[in-house]
Amino acid sequence: MKAIAQSVYGSADVLSLREVPDPVAGAGEVLVQVRAAGVDPGVWVCMTGQPYAARAAFGLTRPKVAVRGRALAGVVVSVGAGVTAFQAGDEVYGTTASGTYAEFAAVPVRFLAHKPASLSFTQAAAVPISAVTAVVGLRDVAKVVPGQRVMVIGAAGGVGAYAVQIAVALGAVVTGVCGPGKDDLVRSLGADDVIDYTSAEVDRDGAVYDVVLDTAGCRPLALLCRAVVPRGLVVLAGGGHDAGGLLGGFTRAMRAPFVSLVAGRRVRGLISGERAELLDDLTRLIEDGKVKPVIDRVYPLAEAPDAIRYLAQGHPAGKVVVTI
Repeated sequence: MKAIAQSVYGSADVLSLREVPDPVAGAGEVLVQVRAAGVDPGVWVCMTGQPYAARAAFGLTRPKVAVRGRALAGVVVSVGAGVTAFQAGDEVYGTTASGTYAEFAAVPVRFLAHKPASLSFTQAAAVPISAVTAVVGLRDVAKVVPGQRVMVIGAAGGVGAYAVQIAVALGAVVTGVCGPGKDDLVRSLGADDVIDYTSAEVDRDGAVYDVVLDTAGCRPLALLCRAVVPRGLVVLAGGGHDAGGLLGGFTRAMRAPFVSLVAGRRVRGLISGERAELLDDLTRLIEDGKVKPVIDRVYPLAEAPDAIRYLAQGHPAGKVVVTI
């Protein structure tokens, strides 16, 4: 099959469209014909092998898995042993470690759900990682309740655009922080107020927010704490995908407990984890009209390296998707 793959770590220049062996669905897996695949910062980490600590999972000297991509939407071709929840012809979406910038992918059923009927494959591929991060951060970690004030930093980005909608669905009063020219988009998603970070900082109004969800990963933790009420919560949903070194942006999450003690505000790093149940929850929100994917750009498979380069610039308005 055709796939975007790499043999060594590096920039998007190490990626190429090549022929690779077709995957086979093992026990507890299904084989999916990929129609579209999402682009997210995790793809950049797998491609570059940075921060270096990530190589413990992805391969010390070279990638264990050559094909890039993790999120997908497509059609089930066949099912492996023990699979009863899916059958050939089902339209699905989810994630897999075996690579999704390819014509086919083997997907464990624990990371797979039936695709929302109201979404195209391109829209559905934009959901699995970013929307899951948003719903876990706000619903499960922050436990947002109606009437709370929530700030979403990076509100026009891949995770942020979902976070604004999910916070609204949870009954929060939402302020979105974004770059110039994106305020109309953020308001259209339900934000009550918008801060343009080029003209004001996140502590513009003082300590008034119950929850700050930071998807950008570029501000000092002390600054974030100045925006939340005493015993308020800062959730770190982004570490800065271009941070190098041993731990890169993960150092922010490691410092969170110490900052909490000093600042008197709770700071939590977010590890969302992908599960089929979370996708089912998102399907209900999507079908109820409370959440919709926001797509910035769509690239054909052969141009997947350009899609990653565009994401790495750090300013997409919504999600970037590769179609197959």
